[in-house]
Amino acid sequence: MKKIIAVASCPAGIAHTYLAAESLEKAGKKCGYLVKVETEGAGGTSNKLTKEDITEAVAVIVAADTNVPVERFRGKPVLFISTGDAIRSAAKCIQLIEDGKVDIY
Repeated sequence: MKKIIAVASCPAGIAHTYLAAESLEKAGKKCGYLVKVETEGAGGTSNKLTKEDITEAVAVIVAADTNVPVERFRGKPVLFISTGDAIRSAAKCIQLIEDGKVDIY
């Protein structure tokens, strides 16, 4: 199964972070992807992405309304969106990746 990784983070680190993660995971599953989402919430970082996760991923989605370190994703296609976009348009984000319309970071 193809793998997409993501980071979700909002300023409060409560609702939007986890809603974005859930939306991306569901949309990915419908399109045949395993989606692993690292959440940076009020309680700290959960589901931390490993080097292996990054290597295996065909693309990265950064769904954040905060400043997220992205240097670890250099050389990967990275889609930068807001948590709101991830919640409302997760399937469209997956489609952009499938269509090759995401720039290499």
